[in-house]
Amino acid sequence: MAEIHMTERMLIISETDERGIITFANEDFVRMSGYSYPELIGKPHNILRHPDMPSSAFGDLWKTVKNNQIWNGFVCNRCKNGDYYWVYATVAALKASDGSRHYLSIRRRPTREEVEYYSALYKTMKE
Repeated sequence: MAEIHMTERMLIISETDERGIITFANEDFVRMSGYSYPELIGKPHNILRHPDMPSSAFGDLWKTVKNNQIWNGFVCNRCKNGDYYWVYATVAALKASDGSRHYLSIRRRPTREEVEYYSALYKTMKE
């Protein structure tokens, strides 16, 4: 499968409920993922999980945001057609007026050097 690249102006934004179910996806998210908006809403965010991503990275993400801290990290996502793309993600917990928790994720394009570094690091973590 091929790596695809975000443009410099893209900003991928999504929101999930406390179980990681997608409740919002912006146009850049739809475009990069290859899924339609209706295909994303109501699905677990991990439908984008690339098999090369170490599970410990997501364990750290969930531990961090459940403690009301902001998580930042590099993630390789898988598109609907099997292609993949890298992002630098910032994830934060939000509390709705009804007391429920939601998670907001904003992703930007990483540099080529960051992709190369984290690709190699994650490969060693998976071995």
